[in-house]
Amino acid sequence: MSETPRRDFLKAASVIAAPAIIRAQTVTNAIKVGLVGAGGRGTGAASQALKADDYSELTAVADVSLDQINSSLGRLARINGGKVKVADGNKYLGFEAYRQVIDSDIDVVLLATPPGFRPVQLRYAVEKGKHVFTEKPMAVCPAGIRSVIESVKMAREKNKCIVDGFMWRYANHIVQTFEQIHNGIIGDVLSYYATYYTGPVKPMPAASTRPAGMSDVEWQTKNWYNFVWTCGDGYVEQAVHSVDKVAWCFKDQPPVSCVAHGGRQIPQEGGNIFDHIEVNYLYPNGARAFIAHRQIPGIYNENADYILGTQGRVTIGRGPLPIVEDHKGKILWQFEGTKNDGYQYEHDILFSAIRKGEVVNKGDRMVSSTLLAIHGRQAAYTGAQLTWEQIQNSSLSTFPDPFDPKGSLPEVPTAKPGITKFV
Repeated sequence: MSETPRRDFLKAASVIAAPAIIRAQTVTNAIKVGLVGAGGRGTGAASQALKADDYSELTAVADVSLDQINSSLGRLARINGGKVKVADGNKYLGFEAYRQVIDSDIDVVLLATPPGFRPVQLRYAVEKGKHVFTEKPMAVCPAGIRSVIESVKMAREKNKCIVDGFMWRYANHIVQTFEQIHNGIIGDVLSYYATYYTGPVKPMPAASTRPAGMSDVEWQTKNWYNFVWTCGDGYVEQAVHSVDKVAWCFKDQPPVSCVAHGGRQIPQEGGNIFDHIEVNYLYPNGARAFIAHRQIPGIYNENADYILGTQGRVTIGRGPLPIVEDHKGKILWQFEGTKNDGYQYEHDILFSAIRKGEVVNKGDRMVSSTLLAIHGRQAAYTGAQLTWEQIQNSSLSTFPDPFDPKGSLPEVPTAKPGITKFV
């Protein structure tokens, strides 16, 4: 299943509802929500947030486009009705508009801009004492990851919630499958092979379509999926879902090292991301994890997981439910019940905790899964074998410094394995 349909909140809204959570029927005070990033995923997250609590309401939105804000609010109003309460004065525009949303009278902020902006936005939200829902990935470089680690720690100290957009962690049929793996149903895990074969999310348009007067930063942000500093590459932005499942399988313990290959098979005008990457992770017990990612039009598409153990195997994504069987094909376990919607349930958990005055913080694992993806990308970019310690201590920072929305920002050349150096 490709990322684009899964991001379509209209389709997500049609999925069977998540298990009901306990709601305080006598509560009349609203949980006020702010949205930063009014694109498709942000609109979907806002719709799910408004469904997660009987008294949640959307009161402020930030984006770089007023048309995008108005389009998002129109769709939300059709689905969520009167819970959309964004006055014209609470529609904030520009790269710094996240500050105005967070500074407004909200309780929780939804961060759904391109992920290159995530670390600074998360830090500001936590400093201002807001609960946070943050989409994946949480950063696109090691410097950004270190910032997120500090924000996660600060949120714990302030007793504020952080919930992530790694939606498979909230999908009950996948949760129960990994519980079976961790309980030893297939013995010791020997290898994990994951595929994320899909088409381009948003191909780079011709330079001739760039509006007169649009700055480099504005142009690159408008086409954010094609630049490493904004999206992190397709492996980090899209295939991170598969990376997260690999991390989950190995109980969120890091690998020893990884090697990778990748490149740009289909040339395009502008942008600097690869369109294919395959990574081989080595774990301490000798187990291997392989993740193959492609974003090329007209190819064979697949998003699946193949997990091999000493006593059996697990297949995810080749049918409506995971398959757990021994090496002779005998079914060892099957999911029973109704599948929930992981996109919705992640918000249910967040808003239930806020309503009850509890704290849920998923920061440690959302950091490790994001860094695991960056680890693999940098191995592909450089052609080097990289240890976990190397990527943790890397000085790589991709975010423009200083950041000037109207300034010049020459495109960084596409990485060349064997020539691009690890820093």
